[in-house]
Amino acid sequence: MEQQELFVKMVLDNWYSTVANTNKLLNSLTDEQLRGDAAPGRNSGIYLLGHLAAVNDRMLPLLGFEDQAYPHYNDIFLASPDKSGKVMPEAGELRTFWNETNAKLEKHFKSLTASEWFQRHTSVSEEDFAKEPHRNRLNVVLGRTTHLSSHLGQMLYLKK
Repeated sequence: MEQQELFVKMVLDNWYSTVANTNKLLNSLTDEQLRGDAAPGRNSGIYLLGHLAAVNDRMLPLLGFEDQAYPHYNDIFLASPDKSGKVMPEAGELRTFWNETNAKLEKHFKSLTASEWFQRHTSVSEEDFAKEPHRNRLNVVLGRTTHLSSHLGQMLYLKK
């Protein structure tokens, strides 16, 4: 296995594992548990799920795959904090959003070659990328995996 392929495999294996662990937790939580706060005065499970799904949805254009499917959720879950007074979608709708978005990402992830993972993402100019080649697609997935892991840790507190 060539070095680029090895790096891609390591990052994607971690991504898929973290998504699978998140799915396992989500499948074990009731909608009522998701509506609860992870801790007193902290984010609700609904908000965390919506936030994670919206972040993943924004990865689609960031990685140059396709437009966001649910841009209307950006205001609720990315531009506003939990308990902002904005109307939250139902848990079932957010579960669908989460699953559909991850399925799209997986389809696109599997279509890339190892070298394509090391190409720039759409938020970096060609000029900046020439100076900072680490600002590539694979590094986006690495960062988003860390982000997902952090919120997964918070969501574990929903299980009482």
